[in-house]
Amino acid sequence: MDAPGTGERFLVGLVGAGIGTSLSPPLHEREADHQGLRYLYQVIDIADLGLPAGAVGELMAAARRFGFRGLNITHPCKQAAVDHLDQMSPDAAAIGAVNTVVWSGGVSVGYNTDWYGFTKSFEQGLPGAAARRVVLLGAGGAGAAVAHALLWLGTDRLTVVDADAGRAGRLVTALVDRFGADRVDGGGPELLAERLAGADGLVNATPVGMAAYPGTPLPVRLLRPDLWVVDIIYRPLETELLRRAREIGCRTLGGGGMVVFQAAEAFRLFAGVAPDAERMLRHFEVLTSADVGAGRG
Repeated sequence: MDAPGTGERFLVGLVGAGIGTSLSPPLHEREADHQGLRYLYQVIDIADLGLPAGAVGELMAAARRFGFRGLNITHPCKQAAVDHLDQMSPDAAAIGAVNTVVWSGGVSVGYNTDWYGFTKSFEQGLPGAAARRVVLLGAGGAGAAVAHALLWLGTDRLTVVDADAGRAGRLVTALVDRFGADRVDGGGPELLAERLAGADGLVNATPVGMAAYPGTPLPVRLLRPDLWVVDIIYRPLETELLRRAREIGCRTLGGGGMVVFQAAEAFRLFAGVAPDAERMLRHFEVLTSADVGAGRG
């Protein structure tokens, strides 16, 4: 690979639905500017194109033909993309979902930087928080990454809850194979009240709370002041869940740190150079302060 600033071009992109307001393009491109790289980040919104999640394979093939260095993959394509890869990193294979695809020598390799992003954000954003028992809402691609991160961080008992109990069950089965039956259980919303009563924390890895899916992913009456609450959504930065949790005294953490740290790791995989994650955090703060000023925060 050419050294930074010598003229090599990096064409990368993001595939997902409803991603027109994603901050990934400016996060990547601003860091590339600081690194002296010629770097273009394109958004490929399947909702705008009228395509289903299953079309991610066609889009990946087209990106390869058009010379993309790589793609980020987001909701609802993270698990569907797995079937269209030549290779997967060990973490991505274990999680069963990818959010980063890199082409090298004509071979597509899938990675998952979401779990790393969550881990770094949790350690920085909720230092000292007990995480022995945690309830996770959402068993999709993002939920799978968060589950992996929490168990890697040392959670003794993780309960995975999804509106689709079968999907929760499939994720639990995969996690049991890696971490043991005594550390994971899951099912439908009927588990929430009982499991939250004894939990240290709650993580929302569902889309509920985004502008297109307003509201809270669980009844707010189930929250209590000694519970920490994490929402991996970052648009808006303060979801209704976080606002309501903070009002009753919970420690809270939004999705900003996760999106920045996963983006930093994806940038490293795309460009082959180490980004400055703290600088990317400052970029994120500037970008989201513009949102707040416009009333979109």
